[in-house]
Amino acid sequence: MRRYRDNREEEIQIDISPLIDMVFILLIFFMVTTTFVKDMKLELERPSAGSATAAPSQSVRVFIDQYGDIFVDNQPARIYSLQSKLRDMLRQSTDKTVLVVTDESVPAKRVLSVVDQSRLAGASNVGVATEQE
Repeated sequence: MRRYRDNREEEIQIDISPLIDMVFILLIFFMVTTTFVKDMKLELERPSAGSATAAPSQSVRVFIDQYGDIFVDNQPARIYSLQSKLRDMLRQSTDKTVLVVTDESVPAKRVLSVVDQSRLAGASNVGVATEQE
């Protein structure tokens, strides 16, 4: 009888290592599937529009600050080199959309030249970022 009683007093343990493995697999899955949007740290007063809609997150972003300086991929760019830089970026991108983020004080001529260079680079859709009214 004594031997039977010793076996019953043994503690039951739950193995949580498969749970930890699943948590790590889920963590890796969410890290791989997350998309990150690169936004520059420029102080811009964007123009407002009543027909504003959300832009796709995979679009290539071109920034124009209040002084008219152009930035692509966090690097300064000149208007004459913008087309080649955008062409290279659009080749690697699945979405051929370019979003021009500009300050409202930038002259329309400057914005139009950036939009024109974007279309010449092969962008299928070019938009200007605004704030919704």
